[in-house]
Amino acid sequence: MIFTKICEMLKIEYPIFQGGMAQISDFGLAAAVSEAGGLGIIASGNNPPEAVRDQIHKIRELTDKVFGVNVMLLSPYAKEVSRMLADERVPVIVTGAGNPGKYIKIWKEAGIKVIPIAPSVAFARHFEKAGVDAVICEGTEAGGHVGELTTMCLIPQVVDSVNIPVIAAGGIGDGRGIAAAFCLGASGVQVGTRFLLAKECKVHQNYKEMIKKAGDTDTAVTGRKTGHPVRVLKNKLVSQFKELEKNNASIEEMEALGRGKLYMAAVEGNVDYGSVMSGQIAGLVNKEQPCREIICEMFEEAEKIMKNLSLVAGGKNE
Repeated sequence: MIFTKICEMLKIEYPIFQGGMAQISDFGLAAAVSEAGGLGIIASGNNPPEAVRDQIHKIRELTDKVFGVNVMLLSPYAKEVSRMLADERVPVIVTGAGNPGKYIKIWKEAGIKVIPIAPSVAFARHFEKAGVDAVICEGTEAGGHVGELTTMCLIPQVVDSVNIPVIAAGGIGDGRGIAAAFCLGASGVQVGTRFLLAKECKVHQNYKEMIKKAGDTDTAVTGRKTGHPVRVLKNKLVSQFKELEKNNASIEEMEALGRGKLYMAAVEGNVDYGSVMSGQIAGLVNKEQPCREIICEMFEEAEKIMKNLSLVAGGKNE
């Protein structure tokens, strides 16, 4: 069994977070991951506080295990949702798309573990000084909103720069990826794309089928010009983005094209003109499984790899 600092801190069995994917990561998926021994995470997205509160009450009906809520700090409801989460005393808050500094005090006073996504060494150091409990460092291989650095380069640099646990994300979809993350110094991993094919994931079946069929070169990044780059599977929407970029379209035109497109794909099932967010690891993800089976399979594979590595280090490789 792989047991790390993050397992001890959060009282979870496996050091794995399920990514907080907007329009996808609901209470049902999060509860299944938490019940399986990981950290299930509800995505608040752009939802108002009462909708997020409803998700929290529903997950508490399904599990007494630790869970988290992802707060997208660019949301127009970020302030209200942040205060509501403190009132609800959720166990863990993961933040993205901004600096959570102004909310950390009220969250910590409520006994909440705060774990922001840090896209660089500078952000990780800043968040550590602000008093967060750990950081998630996500490489550009990930699906959804991405930065520039790869997981392979980002993780060891952040690990060397902070004294809090580092969670590796981006490009992790099997036991090999988990083992690699630990070799880079991470205390845990966050996985998104693999959980899209979880039986408990309610994303539209068209979305799942597109993930299953994806190959290694089937993702693209759109929106770099807007300052909010997003990795998605290639489709007609991506072609439209590329045409706008070619014609030097304004940021406003680019943002207008992307508005509402994740809902179109994830909920309505339009995978031609919707935004099918996915990581580059999609080429390895091709079967639907229950969350418990996904987690157990990944960690059994990781443990075998790490055991073999220890035999090599001890001069016992045969």
